Amino acid sequence: MTEQRPLDRQTMANRAAMEFQDGWVVNLGIGIPTLCSNFVHPDRRVIYQSENGLVNYGPLAAEGEEDPNLVNAGGQYVVEMAGMAVQDHADSFALIRGGYVDVTALGAYEAAANGDFANWKVAGARGGGIGGAMDLAVGAKNVFLLMEHTTKEGKPRLVERCALPVTARGVVTLVVTNLGLFRVAPEGFVLEEIAPGYAPSDVQAATDARLVVSPSLREFRRAG
Repeated sequence: MTEQRPLDRQTMANRAAMEFQDGWVVNLGIGIPTLCSNFVHPDRRVIYQSENGLVNYGPLAAEGEEDPNLVNAGGQYVVEMAGMAVQDHADSFALIRGGYVDVTALGAYEAAANGDFANWKVAGARGGGIGGAMDLAVGAKNVFLLMEHTTKEGKPRLVERCALPVTARGVVTLVVTNLGLFRVAPEGFVLEEIAPGYAPSDVQAATDARLVVSPSLREFRRAG
């Protein structure tokens, strides 16, 4: 029997980044999405943008090479790229709200089969604000989600309908979890790629919504 090997966070981020097209402006949100900038396309130029104002930044900075003025949305130090720009918050959101972002990659607590998602407040928690996620979700041309497939308690994050406050409705096009890659289609979540050692029934058992298994299902693609 093949050992089940859930995907690590950098592998998840790499796979999402493989979907970014040449010339795209890509916003990376807090959490797993920030790792996408570590992936370098061999033949595509991707312009990474962060909510806090960086445009055209690169991978996370190595220890000892940090520039305290250059941080991504998650507060991690990043590398400057040729032609990088620094914007104030107002200009950053003008770019986002103006429709210039081709895709935003965000973390989430829940994703629903109809393309809704929730990423700003957990049940029973006090306070908390939606931040820029709402602007990104409606301003970007595509919304990708990167998240663990279940909560720490083992509850599914891919659900039929969101139980948490919804960030945006009907916008999600792609979801990458540590168990696979899913397209959001009219029929719901379509499982297109699966983590090593898992069967579709294993993924379905960890999912609240009904999955549609792609006829071309394959093992999760990796960089290189």
